Amino acid sequence: MSSVAVLTQESFNEHRSGLLPEQVKGPSGAEDEDSLPTYKDAFPPLPEKPLPEGVQETGNAWTSKIKPLKSSAITQVFHVPLEERKYKDINQFGEGDQAKVCLDIMHKTGAHLELSMAKDQGLSIMVSGKHDAVMKARKEIVSRLQTQASATVAIPKEHHRFVIGKSGEKLQELELKTATKIQIPRPEDPSNLIKISGTKEGLEKAKHEILLISAEQDKRAVERMNIEKVYHPFITGAYSKLVGELMQETGARINVPPPSVNKTEIVITGEKEQVALAMVKIKKIYEEKENVLNVAFLEVKKSQHKYVIGPKGNTLQEILDRTGVSVEIPPLDSSSETVILRGEPDRLGQALTEVYAKANSYTVSSVSAPSWLHRFIIGKKGQNLAKITQQMPKVHIEFTEGEDKITLEGPTKDVQIVQVQIEAVVTDLVSRMDYTEISVDPKFHRHLIGKGGANINRIKEHHKVSVRIPPDNEKSNLIRIEGDPQGVQEAKKELLELASRMENERTKDMIIEQRFHRAIIGQKGEKVKEIRDKFPEVIINFPDPTQKSDIVQLRGPRTEVEKCTKFMQKVVAEMVENSFSVSVPIFKQFHKNIIGKGGANIKKIREETNTKIDLPAENSNSEMIVITGKKASCEAAKNRILAIQKELAYFKMEECGGVHIHFPTEGSGIDAVTIRGPVEEVEKAKKQLLSLAEDKQTKNHTVELRAKPEYHKFLIGKGGGNIRKVRDSTGARIIFPTAEDKDQELITVIGTEEAVAEAQKELEALIKSLDNIVEDFMIVDPKHHRFFVARRGQVLREIADEYGGIIVSFPRTASQSDKVTLKGAKECVEAAKKRMLELIEDLDAHVTMECVIPQKFHRSIMGPKGSRIQQITKDHNVQIKFPDREDQQGKYYTPSADAPVQENGEANGAVKEPADPLVPKKCDVIVLSGRKERCEAAVESLKALVPVTITVEVPFELHRYIIGQKGSGIRKMMDEFEVNIQVPAHELQSDIISVTGLASHLDRAKEGLLERVKELQSEQEDRALRSFKLTITVDPKYHPKIIGRKGAIITQIRNEHEVNIQFPEKNDENQDQITITGYEQNAVAARDAIQAIVDELEEMISEDITLDSRVHARVIGARGKGIRKIMDEFKVDVRFPQSGAANPNLVTVTGRPEQVDEAIDHLLNLEEEYLSDVVENEAKMAYMKPSGSTASSMEEPRGPSKGFVVREAPWATGNEKAPDMSSSEEFPSFGAPVTNARSSPWGPKRF
Repeated sequence: MSSVAVLTQESFNEHRSGLLPEQVKGPSGAEDEDSLPTYKDAFPPLPEKPLPEGVQETGNAWTSKIKPLKSSAITQVFHVPLEERKYKDINQFGEGDQAKVCLDIMHKTGAHLELSMAKDQGLSIMVSGKHDAVMKARKEIVSRLQTQASATVAIPKEHHRFVIGKSGEKLQELELKTATKIQIPRPEDPSNLIKISGTKEGLEKAKHEILLISAEQDKRAVERMNIEKVYHPFITGAYSKLVGELMQETGARINVPPPSVNKTEIVITGEKEQVALAMVKIKKIYEEKENVLNVAFLEVKKSQHKYVIGPKGNTLQEILDRTGVSVEIPPLDSSSETVILRGEPDRLGQALTEVYAKANSYTVSSVSAPSWLHRFIIGKKGQNLAKITQQMPKVHIEFTEGEDKITLEGPTKDVQIVQVQIEAVVTDLVSRMDYTEISVDPKFHRHLIGKGGANINRIKEHHKVSVRIPPDNEKSNLIRIEGDPQGVQEAKKELLELASRMENERTKDMIIEQRFHRAIIGQKGEKVKEIRDKFPEVIINFPDPTQKSDIVQLRGPRTEVEKCTKFMQKVVAEMVENSFSVSVPIFKQFHKNIIGKGGANIKKIREETNTKIDLPAENSNSEMIVITGKKASCEAAKNRILAIQKELAYFKMEECGGVHIHFPTEGSGIDAVTIRGPVEEVEKAKKQLLSLAEDKQTKNHTVELRAKPEYHKFLIGKGGGNIRKVRDSTGARIIFPTAEDKDQELITVIGTEEAVAEAQKELEALIKSLDNIVEDFMIVDPKHHRFFVARRGQVLREIADEYGGIIVSFPRTASQSDKVTLKGAKECVEAAKKRMLELIEDLDAHVTMECVIPQKFHRSIMGPKGSRIQQITKDHNVQIKFPDREDQQGKYYTPSADAPVQENGEANGAVKEPADPLVPKKCDVIVLSGRKERCEAAVESLKALVPVTITVEVPFELHRYIIGQKGSGIRKMMDEFEVNIQVPAHELQSDIISVTGLASHLDRAKEGLLERVKELQSEQEDRALRSFKLTITVDPKYHPKIIGRKGAIITQIRNEHEVNIQFPEKNDENQDQITITGYEQNAVAARDAIQAIVDELEEMISEDITLDSRVHARVIGARGKGIRKIMDEFKVDVRFPQSGAANPNLVTVTGRPEQVDEAIDHLLNLEEEYLSDVVENEAKMAYMKPSGSTASSMEEPRGPSKGFVVREAPWATGNEKAPDMSSSEEFPSFGAPVTNARSSPWGPKRF
């Protein structure tokens, strides 16, 4: 018999008690061996076999504690006969589809499958796992590895729902149990056949189960009785007692429609005998009541009907229970006030009395109270009102918005009590509450409220008032303030000040393209937050993305709004510069190579070129890669991407085992592609290439169309409008020939086959309409002919190019005819006629106008390369002609004494008449031609371009700051305002600065210059204010505490008060001086903060306590978590002794006196708690492994421990030695290797 030694807690405790000093006598002590436990008592053996029936097992340590455990895993074996196997033709077992199916079943269900082949070629499958997993695996095996048969079973249609069960649970259980698929016809299907598919065995089981369910339902019956609605209350009885008794008595289920449902049908279900019995009883009640019932009518006010009904109809049930009379109340939507009573004649009188009593038991009263006080009467979350309603729950209190009254409804006595209470509350509130209304423009309401209600909540809390701001949909400007009279007045004053300040604010709209909005806002609003932090007084509002608006609104103080505007303009300018975009067509199959492994390639290109590169989605047909950034950077990125594509013409396919693919060069005319490598890998690569080529062909179907080159512009349309419609509607790409292409008639359509066919159809229709040549005439006054045919017919050529190459023929000059012929496509001719008529109308309205501007300003007006004058010509559609410059000799030539004088072409000393000052010089006259109103507008634009000079007075000492380092400041202002700024030389020491530029720019420039002066002056003042110094004397011993851990406390003070705090250096004389620099009020506040810390430190005390060092580790906790918690909780500092300290038990606690006392109490409590555990553990350790120390505090020296001594042990029978409990060989640790294989008293080792 084998046995296992187990040291239980009980035996351990017994052993520990056996080691008391009085029992440990030494080797020669007279120990009573009879008191020692036997080996079998201490280590009872495990039972070898179960006991026979009827024999009771003796109680011991094993049988009383060990309970049998039931495994959650089960194993089942399923057999699939050869004739029913789905996969029979398998060359080698364990391969092919059958193995894949088994693996899939294991993954899907979590069960483990083992397959084996029987001698009869049948398939045995062992399934292991949890019960649910095995059942699911069984169903999958049957459906996927076994051939399926099908059968039908017919049961009555009304039994189908019992087969399905609640939420389909019964059907699922049945399918799982029988491993079949059961299809039940839908409710609207008249068929009663249920289809079952599965194995033959499963079919039989399923049919049997379904027929059992149907047979069970056949025993049940359903009957319907039509009984007038008025008799239903007498069948159900009061509180449905009678119908409940009937159901209990008969066993049938009786369903009577509720009073709110206008049905007369009573449904009875159950066993046939039960249903028949119930019908008899119901019929008997009906017949009895039909003969004895009388009807009484009485008028009750509509408002009192609810009192007769009672809560949830309880009053009606109560009257029915007491009197046996049914009370019928007209519905709410009816105007009738007639209440009908039905019952026996002798009971009607009593019921009538009760109905009147109930109707008059409640009263309605009202209390006068201003509507603005209602919510104060109700209280926060109804607290005030709840006190009243809890005492009088039957009273209903109703507050009507906008009415100065409160309606009370309930029992008369209760209503009177509540009325007195509410009147007292109203009187009290009226005496100590007030309200006022102020008028504020609704556009400022949301700003008064503030973000998240910050502003209005602050005012409410500070002044203890309630502020009602009307919602936007009311469009009201009245704001109501309610509360304490003084608080109301203060809140009113603050709100009016806020509104006044907002009225003085400026709102400015900036036009910023919507595509830049997201970039300005940044991810999670980070970038716009930076702008708002920089300009905290400016509110920046971006339009909703759905509005497609470019207007960004800035609101705040005028100067701040201007600064913010300039800053945002600069940000947008940088974005515009970085928003250049280029699209690069790259073959779709190369996109992954351009991205690279983990995005390495594309990331490298983005970082090195500083561009944004967007690739189309994988499921997109697009091949375009879009690059965005600066133009030069975009070009560099484009070249790198194209280089990668070019290299991929000779690439190595790693996924095909290292094959090399060589594509022919472009234009060689060779279609063959060479693949080299191992045979199998070459086949793989070939398949991939053919697949790519097929995919490319389906998505790149191409069709070519032909149209005369002169039609192309008309097909494209103005601004590409016509061709864009075709592209958008079909999704195809349409490519027109470029000027370099040889075939100028060829139009290429690319896309999917359907898109290309649709686009081809639309284009052919357009071309066909253009081929329809017609000839038309129009009348043009001969005086305008020259305009059209001048400059070799430039205007006519432009019309022909724009309108499909039509031919326009003007009559010969000598003929004086006004008839002009147009020949071409009908649509083109009509469009050309319309355009020519517009030109003629302009010619008829043409005038010539002169604008006198001194010649010295002409160059400035023209602008760089004539850009300004070109813009005016384009904007106003006029012709502008500048005069010739004065004769070179007249302007720059100085005649000598003997040379003939020439002035304005007059020689030989001819006298030149003095110029008339009122007549302008020819060189100053600019001639404009066009429509009168356009010429006038152009003249105004020209005059606006004449530069003007103004002077601005700026203190001389600020000039160098305005100029800036190396002139950067003044250059920035000149670029920003587009003016020239002239600062006087230093030696002049003048305060006058000259500003020259366009009149429209000068005001902004002057304003900007003065603003800069204000900024510089305020900076000078600010620097003076910031240099205020303050010193504070603090004992150096407190400096570390003020600085804090890693400077946390002093950094917080510096940041909070925006000051610089300097502590003395080590060699400074004044070691107790701390210097604070900053604004005066900030420096004082920082000094007060430091002084507060010092005061707090001076109040602190330190106390030493003795805390047993054995519990220090427990008190400190893992990584100091425990002691930190104590220090945070009691706001003290606790210091433990260092290792090797003279007194290891000494702990110092520092803090406020009361907190130190509490912390010490807590630490001593912890010591007491932890010390008991320490002592117990030490006792255990001493018991389990005695100390080697010979020193003892006992009077008698203690002998060596015998260990755990038992009688009749296995080792006592022979010469073997007792096991050593301290030996790792006798008692090895779990997993520890055993070095010695010698025999043991415990018997042979089993591993």
